[in-house]
Amino acid sequence: MKESILQANAANNGRKTAYNSGLMRCYTGSAPANADSALTGTLLGTLTFSATAFGNSSSRVITANAITQDSSADNSGTIGYVACLASDATTVLSLHTVGVGSGEAQFNTLTVAAGQPISCSSFTITQPDGT
Repeated sequence: MKESILQANAANNGRKTAYNSGLMRCYTGSAPANADSALTGTLLGTLTFSATAFGNSSSRVITANAITQDSSADNSGTIGYVACLASDATTVLSLHTVGVGSGEAQFNTLTVAAGQPISCSSFTITQPDGT
């Protein structure tokens, strides 16, 4: 399937409300094969999306509004991926790449020390164009 930007933006705008007041959980290791598989790795910490998690989609991309940091990490390790959950704290919505200066979820550092804060500086979701 190849999709127009108009349709990609509509798809993003339809999905973004599922993230409102949801959670971003940071895990060590590699992400599972898909978002329906059990989450793997050690949970390092949990951040919280705003009540309105994303602005409107533009050019296939939705960008998160401010994400509340985890003020005290649960464990030490290196963030390998993030899992985004609905506000029920159970329903996994999506899995994302991480990085410093790259990746869907960007952090100042991927190295986490227990008891220290974890903050995400930028988070985007891009609807693929089908090419």
